[in-house]
Amino acid sequence: MDDKHMQIGEVAARTELSLRTIRHYEETGLVAPSARSRGGFRLYTETDVQRLMVIRRMKPLGFTLDQMRDLLDATDRLDAGGDLDADEREALLGRVREYEQAATEQVGKLRIQLARAEDFAATLGVRLEQNAPPTRP
Repeated sequence: MDDKHMQIGEVAARTELSLRTIRHYEETGLVAPSARSRGGFRLYTETDVQRLMVIRRMKPLGFTLDQMRDLLDATDRLDAGGDLDADEREALLGRVREYEQAATEQVGKLRIQLARAEDFAATLGVRLEQNAPPTRP
C-alpha cells in the first residue's frame, strides 16, 4: 500500500491542502517527498499523506510548526521502535501525551467558541424574524 507513489496534485486533493502549503511544509522540514520522478516531480506515499494529515489536524488547534515537528519526531521514533530503551520510549510517550492533552484542551475551547457563535447566529436570526416586514395576504 505504501509503495504507490502520488504526485503532489493528488496529495493536495486528498489532504485538502494547497500545493503551496505542502511545499511550505517541505521547506520547513515537516514533510519530505519520499521520491522524485525522473522529471523531478515530487512523489509521495501513503505514509507521507498521513503525516500531512497530522499536520493539517494540528494547525487549527493552534500548534506551532516547532510543536508539529516535535510531535512528528516523537511519533516517528516510536513507530521506528526497534532500539528504544524503556526510559526513552516512556519519554517519547510522555511527549505524545502532552500533545494529546493540549489538543483535548484546545478542542474544549473551540467547542465553547462554536456554541457562542451558534448562539450569536441564532440571536441574529430571531432579530431578523422579529423585524421582518409583515407578509400580505
